[in-house]
Amino acid sequence: MTDTTPPAAAPIAAPITPPIASPDARRGRLAPDADDARFVRRVGIVVLLIALASALYRMGDLLILAFGAILGAIAIHALAELYRDWLRFSARLSLGAGIASVLALIGFLFWLFGIQFGAQVNALVTQLPGLLAQLSRWLSQTPMGAKLVSAVNSAYAGSKVARDLSGLVLGGGELVLNFLLLLVGALFLAADPGVYERGFLLLVPPSKRAAVDDALLDAAATLKLWLRAQLIQMTTMGVLIGLGLWIAGVPSAAALGLLAGLSEFIPYVGPTAAMLPALGLAATAGTGPVLGTLATYALVRVVQSNFITPFVTNRVISIPPAITLFAILGISAVFGVFGLFFSAALLVVIFTLVRSLYLREVLGEDIPHAERPAPLR
Repeated sequence: MTDTTPPAAAPIAAPITPPIASPDARRGRLAPDADDARFVRRVGIVVLLIALASALYRMGDLLILAFGAILGAIAIHALAELYRDWLRFSARLSLGAGIASVLALIGFLFWLFGIQFGAQVNALVTQLPGLLAQLSRWLSQTPMGAKLVSAVNSAYAGSKVARDLSGLVLGGGELVLNFLLLLVGALFLAADPGVYERGFLLLVPPSKRAAVDDALLDAAATLKLWLRAQLIQMTTMGVLIGLGLWIAGVPSAAALGLLAGLSEFIPYVGPTAAMLPALGLAATAGTGPVLGTLATYALVRVVQSNFITPFVTNRVISIPPAITLFAILGISAVFGVFGLFFSAALLVVIFTLVRSLYLREVLGEDIPHAERPAPLR
């Protein structure tokens, strides 16, 4: 018999389905491994730091004005503490007396330059361009002097300080506005500095806040002592230079002495720049006043460097002179003329923060903490 049973159908193969990955596996299919992730994170941090540095560089004028306001607030609180400790004023009265003292000092300087020494300052400003041109012609008579004049002109023409000075000459209103912003900012900061300090510390990770708070306290305490030392040096410099120029018979000796005293706020660069107009005015009176001017500045510099500065400044903070000079030039190159004016104070802050944050907190050096003063409330 023939088998009529139909052949059995071939079994249908089951569809091939990919294995179902776990949720953790699905999330990590395109994720980089640990080393790549670490590299990407570091690249992102570097890019962020470069962008932040570029933004800060473009905001240089604003930042240096803010630093000047902080410096003014510290000066106000230093005066307020003197009133509180010496005259036993209340906290609020001490703060008001400190603000009034700063405003009175600013008004006194304006009165000196505008009224008391107004004629002398006008004569100095009027004759200064001609005197500088005369000095340039005199130096250009020799090959070495000609090269020096050319180098100075080239360096000055391309510098940020030159552009800022030109802007100040053309825009005196902007200078006054910046000064008012600095003054108002200093008054606001002095009125309640704790608000701004707490706000800044909130931006710091909690584990690092105590170290940053101590470093800020160190910087503020060092700046207070440095300001007192600067006041002593500026006063002695102005008085000695003024007396020496008056004895030498230099015109506008009082105004030049005041200018020399104020220029002491910028170490090395300031006194050297203040000597140039004194030499120029002395040249209009003859050879004797010129020699007397040179002798005055040389003698006062010897007295200042060997007796006054070591006594009042080295007890506060001792920065090597070479570092001070190049740091001032570098700060002025970045921030311009306003940076040049606050360069010494900014260097003091940088030096103090390096000691506090790096040497003490990172390397573990035995560097004492500043004592926290009683708040003015």
